[in-house]
Amino acid sequence: MADEEYTQDTGSDEEEKLPLFLINGFLEAGKTQFIRFTMEQDYFQTEGLTLLLVCEEGEEEYDDDLLRRTNTQKIVIDDMETLTPEYLAGLEKTFAPERVLMEWNGMWDVSKLVLPDTWTLYQQITIIDGSTLDMYLNNLGMKSLLGIMVRNTEMLIVNRCDGVYDRLNDFHRILKGMNARVEIIFEDKDGEVSGTVEDALPFDVNADVIEIKPEDYGVWYIDAFDNKERYDGKTVEFTGMVLKRPEFASNDFVPGRMAMTCCEADMSFLGFMCRAKGGRKLNNRDWVRVRATIRYEYRPEYESDAPMLYAESVEPAEPIKDIVTF
Repeated sequence: MADEEYTQDTGSDEEEKLPLFLINGFLEAGKTQFIRFTMEQDYFQTEGLTLLLVCEEGEEEYDDDLLRRTNTQKIVIDDMETLTPEYLAGLEKTFAPERVLMEWNGMWDVSKLVLPDTWTLYQQITIIDGSTLDMYLNNLGMKSLLGIMVRNTEMLIVNRCDGVYDRLNDFHRILKGMNARVEIIFEDKDGEVSGTVEDALPFDVNADVIEIKPEDYGVWYIDAFDNKERYDGKTVEFTGMVLKRPEFASNDFVPGRMAMTCCEADMSFLGFMCRAKGGRKLNNRDWVRVRATIRYEYRPEYESDAPMLYAESVEPAEPIKDIVTF
């Protein structure tokens, strides 16, 4: 639902599928307001019918005039068990929509949504109320749900940031820890907040060799995804655990660290693909000290450019017992 004209190219089987725009977030986060605003924009107009599936009704509503003007059919879904592929396929057959908008219920696990074979998740956007984000982050149950939302989305809009400007750096770091590739937009009552999220880095990015201490690994991992211009062509040195998979090229491996992104039950391995002479001799769970040059190359798993390390040296190292936290 980016600010661009929506088009379908029938040259691709994927693009011929019915596109679903899924808007996620907790109750009263501003999902309905966001969808209503988007439906009014010129770039989002279309000749065909839009099917709007509302899985959670708050104080904000969709008025009949807006639905009529935008050729939108609204359907209320009260129970996640209703959202079977068969039910959704039936809606497609009944209404023949050109696209589907879904206002998701933030208390439902979006990772359990199964679509018909004729549908595709075109875009997922998550709306977060900045004024209540601290509350969710300090509640283990809610933080776990938030983590599921963030990991499965490509854009986060954190609105209502008035009064929490001093927390934006922390929010940015924590949310990026859940999904390093997600785009985050902070908004206050006047619109997008710019120039406020700039973490003070605990290492010197202008050094001949950027030394990453164990306690700074998480900060570096996030920053390396966010700021290509800082690291492309630079040399970095850090300690990590080896991950290898059968599909990797013989000298490729991933040095990284285990990280707790939401709670103790939610652990992830955060690392970068690395190529080293003799990398084929490394074993899973080896601990190594890597010195490498960072290059940014297209990675299919990210569907974009991502850091790729070319090692100058890989030496055995002592294990790091602490996990990465955000």
